[in-house]
Amino acid sequence: MTENTSSANSQRVLVVEDEPTIAQAVADRLAAEGFAVEIACDGPSAVERARTYVPDLIVLDVMLPGFDGLEVCRRVQAERGVPVLMLTARDDETDLLVGLGVGADDYITKPFSMRELVARVRTVLRRFERAETSADTPAAPELLRLGPLEIDQKARRVRRDGHEVHLTPTEYDLLGCLVRHPGTVLTRALLLEQVWDWADASGTRAVDSHVKALRRKLGADLIRTVHGVGYSFEVPE
Repeated sequence: MTENTSSANSQRVLVVEDEPTIAQAVADRLAAEGFAVEIACDGPSAVERARTYVPDLIVLDVMLPGFDGLEVCRRVQAERGVPVLMLTARDDETDLLVGLGVGADDYITKPFSMRELVARVRTVLRRFERAETSADTPAAPELLRLGPLEIDQKARRVRRDGHEVHLTPTEYDLLGCLVRHPGTVLTRALLLEQVWDWADASGTRAVDSHVKALRRKLGADLIRTVHGVGYSFEVPE
């Protein structure tokens, strides 16, 4: 099932949700906010629509027929890095970590308000656009080397020990924020403000979860936890 609900010049959002009432309500609200929207109702059709529609962002439910949202996220991110906002029916730490680990950028727990959903969509898109713009800034060195890490800031690619590591847009932005201040402890509140554009500290678990994902992909020796405060990037000697 698809529903194209706005102009061709709008930012494109793919809504993946198997409950028709919820899918249509989300699509209608996003269309009213100026987005072009299409709907997919199961895992296989979601992957196919992501390939052909080329959305700027995917709103993705975890529980889907065919295969679940986590598998959708894995397959989509393997082909093309695209921001993903996951919808989860449970506020479950394990599900959240798995979702972030396969490439989701943010999450929202059901039931949610449409106002909050739109705000999260705009935040993720704004962060992604800002990162793309900053990557083209001439003042930034194109290639940054920090210990075993090599960061291509123009291409937004990261290698460790010569091996490329796939990071989601949010993971890359979080790493970038940390490496700009090596050895400096950055609080969770500051990271939320700089990376997520959140003005309050209600999303500290999102910071912790993304740090865990970075450690899993890059190794546990680069980001130090300062308990009760935040994190710092440490260059191995």
